[in-house]
Amino acid sequence: MITLDQAKAHLNLTGLDYDDALIQGKLDAAKAWVGSYTASDPDADTAPAPVHEAVLMLTASLYENREASLVGVTAQSLPFGLLDLLSPYRAFAF
Repeated sequence: MITLDQAKAHLNLTGLDYDDALIQGKLDAAKAWVGSYTASDPDADTAPAPVHEAVLMLTASLYENREASLVGVTAQSLPFGLLDLLSPYRAFAF
């Protein structure tokens, strides 16, 4: 299970608690998105490490970019590498 403390450590926000509710919301949204994309539970004991890393990456992106933004000359809606981490676990529906 990916915890708030793990997400805060990933964000380098340990020791601070003023954004806990906000981070928890971003973590919940990231888990839901990854779960939907892979048709699995990213909090399951059997979830592979790349799935956990994808949840943390997406949580960080949602926290750091709270609204639509463009950085540099390339626009992307998801963090770089996120889909690469999840592609082996993708659930396709036709």
